[in-house]
Amino acid sequence: MTDYSTEPVTKGISKLHIKGEDGTPQEAKAEISKLAGLSVDSDYVRNYSKFDAVEGTQDKRWAEHAKFIAPFKEQRDEIRRLEKDEPLLKENKHRFVMFPIQYEDIWQMYKKAEASFWTAEEIDLSKDMIDWNNKMNANERYFISRVLAFFAASDGIVDENLIQNFTQNVQLPEARAFYGFQIMVENIHSETYSLLLETYVTDKKESDYLFNAIETIPPIKEKALWALRWINNKDALYAERLVAFAAIEGVFFSGSFASIFWLKKKGLMPGLTFSNELICRDEGLHTDFACLLFSHLKHPPSTKIITRIMTEAVDIEKTFWRDALPVSLLGMNCDMMCQYVEFCADRLLIALGSEKIFNSQNPFDFMENISLAGKTNFFEKRVSDYQKAGVMSKELNGNNDISFTDDF
Repeated sequence: MTDYSTEPVTKGISKLHIKGEDGTPQEAKAEISKLAGLSVDSDYVRNYSKFDAVEGTQDKRWAEHAKFIAPFKEQRDEIRRLEKDEPLLKENKHRFVMFPIQYEDIWQMYKKAEASFWTAEEIDLSKDMIDWNNKMNANERYFISRVLAFFAASDGIVDENLIQNFTQNVQLPEARAFYGFQIMVENIHSETYSLLLETYVTDKKESDYLFNAIETIPPIKEKALWALRWINNKDALYAERLVAFAAIEGVFFSGSFASIFWLKKKGLMPGLTFSNELICRDEGLHTDFACLLFSHLKHPPSTKIITRIMTEAVDIEKTFWRDALPVSLLGMNCDMMCQYVEFCADRLLIALGSEKIFNSQNPFDFMENISLAGKTNFFEKRVSDYQKAGVMSKELNGNNDISFTDDF
């Protein structure tokens, strides 16, 4: 059994505790102003310090974030002013009625998601424990446990953003329909990952450690804090949230999906690998949807902000893999995984209309034919199983405008 500690994580997470009787916003403002080198009356200092005063702690990265964002104040304020005229965001008195559809491409994305519905009860784990106990070594179990711990925690973060932000911001009925369906799908993913962890990890101490990964595993906590800075921050623009959300599903998830496809290549864990195909297809569609909505924005954020979001996500993801893959496995190691993360980030940047940053190649031959947007034979089989008459006929017979599967 792996020797896990259940102590709360502080090591490796740079935080400043707010001093004083109640950790007031004023005290938080003073701390972050000093760290960021900004005026205590700065809008950015005020916004970030209010947020963290509620949390009771101050992450140094909030100061770094505020310092980076500050020079873009004038541009961001103008975009914020223009958001009310964005087709996706402007007040829509017809939002309570689905038809007539205004954006056919957005509607077809919703129908594609609808046609791909599945439930956790379809996953058969009866053969997995034989492989887990008898065919996988301790390093492989550690590796996959960390991946599942991240996945189990991540869907809650995704759901929170959808519920608190995107469904409130977006006014198009067809886009809101997709987000509503995505919330349900993320709940199915969360149930599935919890079921997987509960099945494989039977030791109570180890199980508690993994189920509380946001608090117990520093690199996973770092991912959550990053999401808070870019997505759940009141100061964030919708367009910035959209890019960060795409990075969560297109960068943070990419290596974890690849790790389970690596198991499939080895012929192990059929229940886990089947669920991974289903979830990978769903998340590829969610990433495509974020890119599609981004393409409809009239006022996108600065390319420097997009680059910052992507490079931060990649750096944090590399930290995760240095923890999850401390030793090399056959056909899998930390360097290869970090290269794959860079490859996926470049692919996402292209889908968002930006330039590559890393120019990395895909190091995994087993991922060459895996479609993160779900155009594999597997996906077509699932579609034929689930689609209603006429659903998705257009997509399967035509070309999508945006695909998260192309090689660049």
